[in-house]
Amino acid sequence: MATSMQAATPLAPPVPSHGHDELITSDNARRYGREIYRLLTGSDPADANIDTDHSFDRHVIAAILAVSAMEQGMLAERVGLSTVELIALVAQFFPSAALDSSWLPVTGAAAAPDDDEVAMVRDLLLAQRSTKGDISRWLAAMVARRAMEPNHLWEDLGLRERSELTRLLMRHFAPLASRNTRNMRWKRFFYRMLCEDDGFVMCTTPVCTQCNDFDQCFGDESGESRMAERRRQVALQEAAESAAVIA
Repeated sequence: MATSMQAATPLAPPVPSHGHDELITSDNARRYGREIYRLLTGSDPADANIDTDHSFDRHVIAAILAVSAMEQGMLAERVGLSTVELIALVAQFFPSAALDSSWLPVTGAAAAPDDDEVAMVRDLLLAQRSTKGDISRWLAAMVARRAMEPNHLWEDLGLRERSELTRLLMRHFAPLASRNTRNMRWKRFFYRMLCEDDGFVMCTTPVCTQCNDFDQCFGDESGESRMAERRRQVALQEAAESAAVIA
């Protein structure tokens, strides 16, 4: 499949594969994620324009790619797409982006082996699409894969706040998202829907407010996103380094 990727000054090579905790907290990883987002969109994540549906979709996809690029493993697998799908996605939404092939390899077109849990969440989303075309199909796969990560889903999608995840789901998967009338955490909501579709009861407590695990389903998900936290940490470190040079 042809791509519109242009030759460019190569990015720093992908972050070395050390331990996972070391990887995601390294300054190299933080800068790398920010640079990926800038190369895709032309702006910093904090300055993203999301006024229109198309600009919002571009922001979401760039955020997912950027936060996934900061982690260990092949990017296509981290976002739940085959390499061919990933190349097509970048070509469609970021046709002028100049990306180095070390970040987005053009070989290995086969999709990664399907994980049962990822496939279940992906199929749930696919069955409830409210937009047509490749975008909702790609996003179903990407959201399902990122839902396997340990943090709040909006964080593992690289988004700036939970409201962006809600907007994403209401835009592309409205029949499903509109059923979350009590503002349950989205990961928990997905699994509740899967259980109900299979005829199972997720828990036996008749009233949620009487449940000891209430916070696991409805607890606060606000706070600083992973990308924002890393931007702040880098800015603080750069300021400290500049101050040291002046002193």
